[in-house]
Amino acid sequence: MHLQDILYTQGFGTRRVCAGLVQQGHVSIGGEVVDDPFADLEPEGLHYIVQGTPWEYHEKAYLMLHKPAGTECSQKPSTYPSIYTLLPSPLRLRPNKGAVQGVQAIGRLDQDTTGLLLLTDDGQFIHKMGSPKHHVPKVYEVTAKHPVDEAQIAKLLAGVVLDDDPKPVRAAACESDGPLHLRLTLTEGKYHQVKRMLAAVGNRVEGLHRSRIGELALPAELAPGQWRWLTAERGGGPACAGQTRQGVEIEGKNARKTLRNGGKGHGPGQPVLRAGR
Repeated sequence: MHLQDILYTQGFGTRRVCAGLVQQGHVSIGGEVVDDPFADLEPEGLHYIVQGTPWEYHEKAYLMLHKPAGTECSQKPSTYPSIYTLLPSPLRLRPNKGAVQGVQAIGRLDQDTTGLLLLTDDGQFIHKMGSPKHHVPKVYEVTAKHPVDEAQIAKLLAGVVLDDDPKPVRAAACESDGPLHLRLTLTEGKYHQVKRMLAAVGNRVEGLHRSRIGELALPAELAPGQWRWLTAERGGGPACAGQTRQGVEIEGKNARKTLRNGGKGHGPGQPVLRAGR
């Protein structure tokens, strides 16, 4: 693949802009400046530097982000800054066939909710992870206004009725982690679900943090506002990144994909999620 085309697929601008970056000496590979935009390279596993910032080629981008409070999961936020401003420009500009460019969050968290977000430009993966029918478990750490008792936990596990649906919604798991703290696992994604479920049992959410999606946990060392790459495995092959710490496998009818916690970033059947090897 031509170098200018590689840069284009990775979000560095139009092919003309990418050709200009190369011709002006802003791209280096293996410690050497490459000034030929038509240099033919193997993209898979390619490491390169653009304007002093190191990058690695990714056919599809898979990221985890530690969402801080006071941010919105929207490209067009209404009140608070967008989570997308926490990402470097190339990740926001990766070309897609659809109208929206760049990586997209899989699901949303409220502006005052913190924790794990997954982002990708893989539309099929977004559908699999975001669809309620796939029942991907998500774990939330809840700080309640009033002490949580056994009766409230029992109700959350048995199911509570929300005002927009007569069908009860249940927690897949629920345990107390202190008088005012609750660890809640959900496999659905209804609007304000955790807050509404706590209200339905006579309590109130004062703080909310998502700590896990499937078996992929938010690393303790990833500070609010920071992101990192996840590497993708297909067909059970080796991980793309060298230092992998934790992974999630999503098995479908035709292929297997594993997301693994890679190195730090700068700042169709039912899928099965489990810790990667």
